[in-house]
Amino acid sequence: MLRILNDMSLSALVAGFVAVLIGFASSVAIVFQAAQAAGADSSTIISWIMALGFGMGATCFFLSLWYRSPVITAWSTPGAALLATSLGNIIYTEAIGVFIFAGVLTLLTGVSGLFDKVMRLVPLPIACAMLAGVLFKFGLSIFDSMMSDVFLVGSMLLTYLVSKRFVPRYAVLFVLMIGVTYVLARSDTSIVSNIPLEVGDLVWVWPEWNLSALLGIGIPLYIVTMTSQNIPGVAVMRSSGYETPVSSLISWTGFTSIVLAPLGGFAFNLAAITAAICSGDECHKDPKRRYIAGLSAGIFYGLAGLAGTSVVALFSIFPVTMVAALAGIALLGTIGMNLKNAMADDANREAALVTFLVTVSGLSFGGIASAFWGILLGGVCLLIGKIKWQ
Repeated sequence: MLRILNDMSLSALVAGFVAVLIGFASSVAIVFQAAQAAGADSSTIISWIMALGFGMGATCFFLSLWYRSPVITAWSTPGAALLATSLGNIIYTEAIGVFIFAGVLTLLTGVSGLFDKVMRLVPLPIACAMLAGVLFKFGLSIFDSMMSDVFLVGSMLLTYLVSKRFVPRYAVLFVLMIGVTYVLARSDTSIVSNIPLEVGDLVWVWPEWNLSALLGIGIPLYIVTMTSQNIPGVAVMRSSGYETPVSSLISWTGFTSIVLAPLGGFAFNLAAITAAICSGDECHKDPKRRYIAGLSAGIFYGLAGLAGTSVVALFSIFPVTMVAALAGIALLGTIGMNLKNAMADDANREAALVTFLVTVSGLSFGGIASAFWGILLGGVCLLIGKIKWQ
């Protein structure tokens, strides 16, 4: 406990809060769509939000504390998008069976150690290029959002640039303060006062097993979660210098998915975007003290889960432009660092560039995300470049 107090910093606490804010506000609507597609009623949807908040809170807090590194977990956003379009033909209890099945596959992947071994074969420049590609669209979103709300986003960007010059550790905090202040000043005060202060109820549902649903939905859910979330999530840790044992982390996310699936916790995984916010210099200059951001995120996720209805209503106040700009600004340093690491070595530059471009392109085959294909094609380029032709 004393060490945690000594390592505590405001910048790390803010990084954890910003990660939770962006994680919830940017994709909670997709979770709603997935729950509705599964046939969930309003009380069950609240149970989903609570289960997801508790699951992410527990895994973020305890894994970060145990490994002393910023381990940030998230719900599977691409998985939720997949479920929103795939669950219409099965009943809710069968959907719960699908979630458990995907969690079992994830747990087996972690326990076997296969995922960790594969990721260690990926050269750092390729991993950095892939991560830069994943994050690149968030950097662009700053200026896309500026076209819609030039004053809000312009103020946030100017605040970041000035704060980065004079108080770099608190730059993201000042950006967040400016954004929230502007939104609250522009909003109808009755919107804030009408936010319900409620704690929802967890709804437990026993699973039923539908073989066609397990194969047709469960396996794709597992694949998109591994390729779109866990691969970039591992790349975040590796590019930031953390050698946290990946197999253990994957195992815990799979186990959490199995335990919380009957409550609506459809899929947990390592985060990439929000993890990058908690792993960079803006969080803390000392990498050994950034785990505080993981503890912070865990606490805020837990509170978000406990609040349930109130949190969803609160996050609905923040406009898309503010959330997108905040994410992009918070990730600027990480994008730059990964581009630098990816392109620094002449021998690997072309392979890294291919990885970056493929990832940015959004190329997808068979439901497997572009992050996977970026690593694969970049690796092929790297191997061909190392062949000694006669």
